[in-house]
Amino acid sequence: MRKVHVDEIREAVRELTLKANYEIPEPAVALFRSALEKEESPLGKEVLRQILLNVETAREERMPYCQDTGITVVFLEIGQEVVIEGGDLESAVNEGVREATREGYLRASVVWDPVFERKNTGDNTPAVIHYEVVPGDRVKVTVAPKGAGSENTSRLAMLKPADGWEGVKSFVLETVEKAGPNACPPLTVGVGIGGNFEYSAYLAKKALLRPPGERHPDPLIEKVEEELIEEINRLGLGPMGFGGRFTAVDVKVEMYPCHIASLPVAVNIQCHAVRHAEKEI
Repeated sequence: MRKVHVDEIREAVRELTLKANYEIPEPAVALFRSALEKEESPLGKEVLRQILLNVETAREERMPYCQDTGITVVFLEIGQEVVIEGGDLESAVNEGVREATREGYLRASVVWDPVFERKNTGDNTPAVIHYEVVPGDRVKVTVAPKGAGSENTSRLAMLKPADGWEGVKSFVLETVEKAGPNACPPLTVGVGIGGNFEYSAYLAKKALLRPPGERHPDPLIEKVEEELIEEINRLGLGPMGFGGRFTAVDVKVEMYPCHIASLPVAVNIQCHAVRHAEKEI
């Protein structure tokens, strides 16, 4: 068994929270550059130029790419041959978020309780943490800040099996169209199909962690992703909703078996700032 101290995880979360807020992944930037070359709308092209300038400024100045530094979502893939020692794992993750928020002057965006007083926690904690036990003796930490503009436009539906692919596609397109400019397109759209009520949402969110521009290895899902991105871009919303060819630069789909009487579908909208960073310990 390999031992991992919680301080290593705390430090990884701190480092990745800052990195994710400061640096848009290069594959995503490549998609923006490609969109700029192909976009036909003059206003859409100008929006894409401003996005690329913002990417460069945030990285060079070490400042948040977006003022909405989001609620921090942390994915932990923990090898089954790992022993976590030295303290409470969840507390360590939240301390990493807390340290990054203070060090990086990140906007505190989390309130408790969510309905009545809505008092700000002041340090972006607690994080939303997803745990997965995997083979091996390593711990993979992924931090994905999720802003409200995109999250608030996300949706989930329990479709009927008879709705089939056309029903799924219609729901995805309707969700993107309703999001309009509020989610700051050009978007990356995460789609989770199958599982059950809560697992479809998890699939949609986890789909967003796949490298920008990379298609699914399953040929069927690859075809689905390509069809969806083509249909979404036919909507004509364009960059920041000003019209144009690129409402989305990427679509990610994940599927999972489901009950014979169900067809769960979740759409997790991600703004153009596909913020996430990962590290293996």
